Amino acid sequence: MIEWIAAGAAGALAAGLAARLWLVRKAAREVARGLRARKDMETNTLVDISSRDKAMRELAVEINRELGQLREKRRQYQQGDLELKEAVTNISHDLRTPLTAVRGYLELLAHEDDPALMHQYLGLIAGRVEAMSRLTEELFRYSVVTAEPLGLAPLDLARALEESLVSFYGALQSQGITPEITLPSAPVPRLLDSGALSRVFSNILSNALKYSAGDLAITLTPQGRAIFENAAPGLTPISTARLFDRFYTVETGRDATGLGLSIAKLLTERMGGTITAQYQDGRLRIEVSFPA
Repeated sequence: MIEWIAAGAAGALAAGLAARLWLVRKAAREVARGLRARKDMETNTLVDISSRDKAMRELAVEINRELGQLREKRRQYQQGDLELKEAVTNISHDLRTPLTAVRGYLELLAHEDDPALMHQYLGLIAGRVEAMSRLTEELFRYSVVTAEPLGLAPLDLARALEESLVSFYGALQSQGITPEITLPSAPVPRLLDSGALSRVFSNILSNALKYSAGDLAITLTPQGRAIFENAAPGLTPISTARLFDRFYTVETGRDATGLGLSIAKLLTERMGGTITAQYQDGRLRIEVSFPA
């Protein structure tokens, strides 16, 4: 009798284990099918299973988490690919335009005997070559700032901004711009890279030189917010939203590569700050903030 009871218990246990194994294998097949169906799909649907087994459901949750990360990585790569294609197109255009002009002037020069016209053509060629030189130099600088490490050290934000303004004084005066400057009386200490900070301020001031309608107001608050504001009739809210995009220029043919403000944004964020641009009532406002 005892043997029959033991055999029945063993049989029941075996049947229970077999049923449990069948359910686990079913759940595993459901996970596998769901993973195959979703790993290459642009969908937010999740892998789901019918099993109530805790371990299998934890596996499904972990797979769904990995699928979410995979989708985000794919989106980033696709976005990066689009940006790269746009960058290559813009660079090709920016290089092709002066090269075409140089070729045309060289052809004119080859058939010209008038010394005055020859001198004029040579000057135009030199200008186009200089434009290509500026573009390649900016590309080199961009590659450098994206790779080189920053050396953070204590500095006075107010003094750094003042030094940048002094270096641009002559250029601003030549454009008829007399900036209105408001700086705090006390130092604004921060832990930043002095060279990177100088590049940020310089690129913003260079942008003001290109697009300002003749005015420029600069304010630094004790909280570490540097505000640059000027009239910019050539801008729109749409173009302002793209000012920090790589290789974006407001107007083709302008003396610009479209890298200055993107470099400023990159360096600012690498130092823990933020930079924004707003356009309202015909005025551009760029704000750089380095919180304490």
